[in-house]
Amino acid sequence: MNDRGFVKTPAAATAPTAPSPRPPREATDDQGGRTARRAARGTGGWTPWLYLAPALVVLGGLLVYPICQLGLISLFQYTQAQVSGGEPATFEGFGNYARLFGDPQFWQVLLATVLFAAACVVSTLAVGCALAVLLTRVRAVPRLALMLAALGAWATPAVTGSTVWLFLFDPDFGPVNRMLGLGDHAWTYGRLSAFFLVLLEVVWCSFPFVMVTVYAGIRAVPTEVLEAASLDGASQWRIWRSVLAPILRPILVVFTIQSVIWDFKVFTQIYVMTNGGGIAGQNLVLNVYAYQQAFASSQYGLGSAIGVVTLLILLAVTLVYLRLLRRQGEEL
Repeated sequence: MNDRGFVKTPAAATAPTAPSPRPPREATDDQGGRTARRAARGTGGWTPWLYLAPALVVLGGLLVYPICQLGLISLFQYTQAQVSGGEPATFEGFGNYARLFGDPQFWQVLLATVLFAAACVVSTLAVGCALAVLLTRVRAVPRLALMLAALGAWATPAVTGSTVWLFLFDPDFGPVNRMLGLGDHAWTYGRLSAFFLVLLEVVWCSFPFVMVTVYAGIRAVPTEVLEAASLDGASQWRIWRSVLAPILRPILVVFTIQSVIWDFKVFTQIYVMTNGGGIAGQNLVLNVYAYQQAFASSQYGLGSAIGVVTLLILLAVTLVYLRLLRRQGEEL
């Protein structure tokens, strides 16, 4: 205590306190982002689901219930007798699947479906990409005519397109046999020729989507890149392989997965153009095979088992497709 009656404070106590170090800007931003996300989840986390609820209810009624019924019927012996109510349905568990996997015809049909779908996918991508490059090389009027013709093919219903292609290759009145000098050659009698005819129709009604989208992607590529490749002496094939294809790879991957899903479940073209699967079932694919077992033979349980197997295969392809989409979104 000094002479004035005040307590004398130590110098260390009266010295100003040093300010605390400021956290790095990255940590502050990251913490703020986490806080904002927590606040969004806490206050409006259910809002997107409320907007999606009507669509989810409709999809649940249109997809979930039929899929559940399909899986349930595949576990029973369900024939015309059970449909008419004359006999009760008998639970077989995985008996229909055991019969299916033990049938050599199923494996032949599965192999034919995989090979046919692969041929359709490769052909569709090749034709669509080639015509997309062609659109960039022609003038406005031919480009417009080609796009209108392609969109007309894309908009044609599958039954109508299949009927038109059958007429074009008809052994008696078809113009294709006359132009090629094949006489009365029947394209749908041979196994490979029938598959080839169906492949042409599938590619014809599928390539416009690939062509238009790839053309839009090519137009988005800077012209300086293409001009530099041309000045270096690269051919059109080399420009596509080394310049355009790597840039358009995300689009091409999405098209490939989508085409696999579409072409794997082809039904209308095969059924119409081969008259239900060809002579002695030589042109069967999984969807037509399931239809024959369920409705032609009244083996609804076995047909449902084929449908479940097809669903699982396409579900695996779809999961790969979604994973690729997510990866591309992260890259962007």
